[in-house]
Amino acid sequence: MPVIKVKGMSCQHCVKSVTQALEALGATNVRVDLLSGNVTYAEPTGNGPIDKPAMAEAITRIGFEVVG
Repeated sequence: MPVIKVKGMSCQHCVKSVTQALEALGATNVRVDLLSGNVTYAEPTGNGPIDKPAMAEAITRIGFEVVG
C-alpha cells in the first residue's frame, strides 16, 4: 500500500478530514496513524494510480502538511 507522511494531525477529526479528502480522489482503505503521521491507502481498481500532487494539494487545502 502506498504511504503518505502527513504533519499536523492530532485528533480523530484530523483522521476523518484526511480520510475524506483522499476518498474524494478515489483512494480506498485509507488508514491514518496519528502517532507516526503515516497515511496508507489503496489505489482504485481500473482507474490507474491517484495523482500524487493532487493528493498533496487536497491534504494541504484542509490544513495539513505533506512531508517527504
